[in-house]
Amino acid sequence: MMIVLLIVQLLISVALVVVVLMQRSDGGALGIGGGGGGGGMMSSRGAATVLTRTTTFLGAAFFVLAIVMAIVAGVDAQGQSVFDVEEEDAPVTDLFPEEDGQSPTLPDDR
Repeated sequence: MMIVLLIVQLLISVALVVVVLMQRSDGGALGIGGGGGGGGMMSSRGAATVLTRTTTFLGAAFFVLAIVMAIVAGVDAQGQSVFDVEEEDAPVTDLFPEEDGQSPTLPDDR
């Protein structure tokens, strides 16, 4: 379930970036659909309205999906915190055995 939501979130974010880059900027630097005469839906005013509405829809879908993903991740956690999980103690090895009161020695290199 989470993988499907993540893929949809990725597709929405890519579409949002593309739609934002298609919009005509004030300086005209990145606007792909700028200029050109003619009327109808894809005139400069019509394109701006369609792109603005698309950006609004995709932005809202992005935030709603992010909230849904957070809820799904919380449900999958089963109410456990990272701090609630107890780890098994690792075996402790005695680095300095105290046999006969002697400290460890290195082998001779003879």
